[in-house]
Amino acid sequence: MSEPQGNPAPTAQHVPASRRRRRALALGAAALVLVVAAPLAWVQVTGQSRVSPDVASAPDRPVALVLGAGLRPDGSPSTFLRRRLDAARELYEQGKVQVVLVSGDNSREGYDEPTAMLDWLVEQGVPAEHVVRDFAGFDTHDTCVRAREIFGVTEAVVVTQDYHLPRALFSCSRAGIDAVGVGVSSTSVEPAKAVMYRVREVPASLKAAWDAVTHREPVHLGTKETAVTDALESLSTAP
Repeated sequence: MSEPQGNPAPTAQHVPASRRRRRALALGAAALVLVVAAPLAWVQVTGQSRVSPDVASAPDRPVALVLGAGLRPDGSPSTFLRRRLDAARELYEQGKVQVVLVSGDNSREGYDEPTAMLDWLVEQGVPAEHVVRDFAGFDTHDTCVRAREIFGVTEAVVVTQDYHLPRALFSCSRAGIDAVGVGVSSTSVEPAKAVMYRVREVPASLKAAWDAVTHREPVHLGTKETAVTDALESLSTAP
């Protein structure tokens, strides 16, 4: 006499519709997490591996690359931008960099980040001839690509806020720059704003990964400029 058979496994046709929907939702959620997590990890891991803890430990590079961070109503650098510029000044004074490339927005009348950055550095004792302005650094990707393609920068110390630094280093690395980074503090802002800035890094990092994969050209690429090369050559030939 044969032993009783167990209940047959349900086929796809016999699985309740609600269970199939739950499975589909779970698979969709897992796929979404993967789509978001993979590029975020790519950006963060690539960038974090190139971060120096402070100015003193940063390796020597010919150029410091300072990214714009807004101006006050009077046209002077914002608090965030002053901190970046102050770190660049320290790098210059300690002989870790020879030229400072300041990159920012100058797309509308009366708003000139690069010139405000130049003026601040000169006021702090950095010679004007050792500061080069990039007037079309409309975002991090544009700044890095233009630094490489327009100004010929191949090695740099990137200076920006600590939360932004991994993405900036990722973008510069993908642009072909051997970049290390010095992160400056963002603790002066209100806690709610600090959280907002870090949350905003998620979509910004996804965009950085997309820009890298698609090789997006900057809003304004322009023609090659020799200002950085000229400044470095003048220093190498100085008595």
